[in-house]
Amino acid sequence: MDSVRTNQLTGAEAMVRMLQAHGVDHMFGLCGDTTLPFYDALARLDHGITHYLTRDERHAAYMADAYARVTGKPGVCEGPSGGGATYILPGLIEAHDSSVPVLAITTDVATTSRGKYPLTELDQVALMRPLTKWNASLDQAARLPAGLRQAFRAMTTGRPGSVHLALPFDTQKGVVDEAEIWADPRHRAFPAERAAPDPQAVRDAVDVLEGAHRAVAICGGGPVLAGAEAELAELAEALDLPVATTVSGQGALAEIHPQALGVVGSNGGVPATRAVVDDADVVVFIGCRAGSVTTERWRSPAPGKTIIHIDSDPAVIGANYPTDVAVCADAKLALRALLSEIGLRSDLRAQGGTRRATAAWVTKDAAFRQLAESPERPIRPEAVMAALMEVLDDEAVICADPGTPCPYFSAYYRWRTPGRHFITNRAHGALGYSLAAAMGAQVGRPGAKVLSVMGDGSFGFCCGEFETLVRYNLPITSIVFSNAVFGWIKAGQNAGFGQRFYNVDFGRTDHAAVARAFGVKSWTVEDPAQLVQVLREAVDHDGPTLVDVISQPLHDAAAPVSEWVA
Repeated sequence: MDSVRTNQLTGAEAMVRMLQAHGVDHMFGLCGDTTLPFYDALARLDHGITHYLTRDERHAAYMADAYARVTGKPGVCEGPSGGGATYILPGLIEAHDSSVPVLAITTDVATTSRGKYPLTELDQVALMRPLTKWNASLDQAARLPAGLRQAFRAMTTGRPGSVHLALPFDTQKGVVDEAEIWADPRHRAFPAERAAPDPQAVRDAVDVLEGAHRAVAICGGGPVLAGAEAELAELAEALDLPVATTVSGQGALAEIHPQALGVVGSNGGVPATRAVVDDADVVVFIGCRAGSVTTERWRSPAPGKTIIHIDSDPAVIGANYPTDVAVCADAKLALRALLSEIGLRSDLRAQGGTRRATAAWVTKDAAFRQLAESPERPIRPEAVMAALMEVLDDEAVICADPGTPCPYFSAYYRWRTPGRHFITNRAHGALGYSLAAAMGAQVGRPGAKVLSVMGDGSFGFCCGEFETLVRYNLPITSIVFSNAVFGWIKAGQNAGFGQRFYNVDFGRTDHAAVARAFGVKSWTVEDPAQLVQVLREAVDHDGPTLVDVISQPLHDAAAPVSEWVA
């Protein structure tokens, strides 16, 4: 019997070819001993993938996360065994719980070495299991292509999330049939294979809206992940429905839209926006988990409201509020279905969204302007928000760390166009996220001006990556709120623990000097009158820049965080 000869690849070569087949253009990672065959394949093969060398694996994962958010394609990061696998974890759990598809490939010791105490051995699959949507070890080279296809299918379908593949050293040197190198093109982007809503659930939702007098929509990250901005705007206009967002949902609706209410919740919400939610008779959650921050620990909206909940994840619906109508579907398809049903009816009542949203913005803006125009030193964070709104164009992308930046951007920076223009790590809030996220966003959206905004606590977590920033000459502007304190914790001690300040203050760093040592053009600003001029110069520079703002600490500020307000 005649046999058909096939071309053969090594496992490392097959990994490169499978990434190429899935449309991967960029990846982020860090080398290690167990990665040598994989890196050799990347060096030898013509594949079109640009690999960005980072200074640690944590930031490689953060870069992949933000890259996925701005491109709509899965992000890919990689690292070696042992410490590399443990360092990459924070980025995977952040991406997974933010519904962002990130593939992490961590190389591993050979399968034949397991149990013999080789250097860097650990059970990677057990380590990653609770943190990812799906994960496996590619212990057989012949199964590598199928494993890659399963990884891309898992992270892009249903609720997107992170996945992990361990790639043992002997698998990288094993044999793979080249005929197995193929990919399903549907899984090159997300969300893939969207789920449509039950028609009866759609009719039930419109029945509820038909009887509503003061409905309000609260959008989480779902509409932005689903690309449902146009459908959401059409729904808001059809019903004159006020639309609020969570921090992650910013960009679901342009905040200059007549029905846009802005952010609600304990981080970035203000009394004027909270009042609209509290006054509502019907609340429509759209791609929103109704978690503790959005609802101010489930106090706003108060129990007893009529709830319509739209989400692609059935586990989310009804988890925190008794739900009158559950619409389990992709946000884009669900909103399209609602609009279609609304179009069949002529007696739907307008919900007064323009009037209610405008009143909230007027109240909020008046308080903001009074603080933003203050000549006080240290500089108020509101002054930085006002200056950035004057300097940046509509296409800018801002990546913000938790702590000082997040509540101010959420409450006061008014996003003029819909879409992904604001990225912050709302799932777990690890410090040091924004610089790496900005690099991933800049790679994914090279024509946009990208900013990284951080506190000085976050600066200490990430400053090594300024070398990466300079090496690739990414024209990112970093802004540091310099106040020599872990501000969020001190503000909590100030508000709820009798001002017993314990171990939250640290020494002041000259962040501009540190950045300058890496080759970053840098400024320090102490006078709010200089902010616009310096920020404009930093933003217009054609390379990496940093502005160190000597700023008011959160415990002395009027931060829009409800738990700190007396």
